[in-house]
Amino acid sequence: MHPELYTDGIEEITVSGTIVRVDLVSLSPTERDDKNAPKRVFSQRLIFSVESFANSVDVMQKALQGLVDAGVVRRTPPAEARNATSGVHDALSPNTRSLNVSSNFR
Repeated sequence: MHPELYTDGIEEITVSGTIVRVDLVSLSPTERDDKNAPKRVFSQRLIFSVESFANSVDVMQKALQGLVDAGVVRRTPPAEARNATSGVHDALSPNTRSLNVSSNFR
């Protein structure tokens, strides 16, 4: 049997030249935040060439579309699109980023 890796998510993606580093996180069994939720802690790093990263993203997008088609995942439009159609304007600046976005993509 081959070793398997579980992750609770991606913390950051860093691009340096032709190398892409993807930092994976897991929920800590011992560390808690101020709301008593498990903290996300670095667990491992995946390192890709730019080409292999692009291919991997394509494979993941196809897998996501399969989950959407099967009804397992439901996609919602981005907040800007929801606000534009409802006439409500977002009070946040356009540069406001999700906490799960790398500083490389500001």
